[in-house]
Amino acid sequence: MTRPRVGIVGAGQLGRMLALAGYPLGIDCTLLDTSADAPGAQVAASVLGSLDDPRALAKLADVVDVVTLEIENVAVAALESLDGHIDVFPPPAAVAAAQDRLAEKRLFRSLGIPTAEFVTIDSEADAASAEALGWPAILKTRRMGYDGRGQRVVDSAAALAAAWRELGGVPSIAEAFVEFDRELSLIAVQGARDERVFYPLAENVHRNGILASTIAPYEDAELQRKAEAWLAAIMSTLQYRGVLTVELFHTKSGLVANEMAPRVHNSGHWTIEGAVTSQFENHLRAVLGWPLGDARARGHAAMLNLIGRLPPRDTVLGIPGAHLHDYGKSPRPQRKVGHCTLVDEDRARLLERLTTLRAVVSRSNQ
Repeated sequence: MTRPRVGIVGAGQLGRMLALAGYPLGIDCTLLDTSADAPGAQVAASVLGSLDDPRALAKLADVVDVVTLEIENVAVAALESLDGHIDVFPPPAAVAAAQDRLAEKRLFRSLGIPTAEFVTIDSEADAASAEALGWPAILKTRRMGYDGRGQRVVDSAAALAAAWRELGGVPSIAEAFVEFDRELSLIAVQGARDERVFYPLAENVHRNGILASTIAPYEDAELQRKAEAWLAAIMSTLQYRGVLTVELFHTKSGLVANEMAPRVHNSGHWTIEGAVTSQFENHLRAVLGWPLGDARARGHAAMLNLIGRLPPRDTVLGIPGAHLHDYGKSPRPQRKVGHCTLVDEDRARLLERLTTLRAVVSRSNQ
């Protein structure tokens, strides 16, 4: 029997975890990246080249059966160059919508999905139009913004104009500040025959624009139903295939969509140990046209990102229910070098152990 071959554009930690999820299923993954020492390239075959280079993508396509991606900041034209040669999932149109905050907001609103109020900022003169949003507001570059990059909180039109210059004077949007009770995310998967599975809502905490921790499931049947309907509409519109994640604000008036990611997502790392089928396995199943796996949670789970450096392994593994994931990266401030997952049938006990784990991680970064 021929082993299925999946090409992954990008070889960061998400590519690494996709490749690792493929091994038990007999899937051979080949990853494209600029470094032979990238996290994914440490565990699977790789092709060296720029993610935006059609020639490098063609080289990847020549050795696999289907192409997917672990990062959305890839030139859409390069992905489209593979059309007629090999299938690419998620489709380039979905990647294009997620790359541009303005296109993303317009997609959400066209489907009746509420977002923060916003205005486009293409020049310093446009700063005055943000007055209608109220202060503070958030200036965001339309492209290349993740983990807090390309964003500034501003409190006046003058500050917005200065921040726009500081961010390179590139096309941007200004968003009204959203007062929210918590941040949530929903991860969904759509397969080859438009079948779908949804993971439970997860509650996220960010620090300095970077995801710090996730606890799942966040149990609210009405919010789950609404969020599932929104993601179903997005996936149907985009003729989607694979994992799709939408980050949400839970406000006093309900859910507000923040942004989407056309890929496996940091807030879904808990699914490796905490769900019947991980987001990584389900993404591979979807792009290969296989039946999707059960997305139910196994009790309760918490994920803690490891930023800067890894804590002592033996100390982490001494905490009941703890699982450590090392991304094979060298230590560096503000760099995601790994994550820990805790799983427990009892939520209260899980939260107690999460407090212990946070203390261990905090001490390692002092």
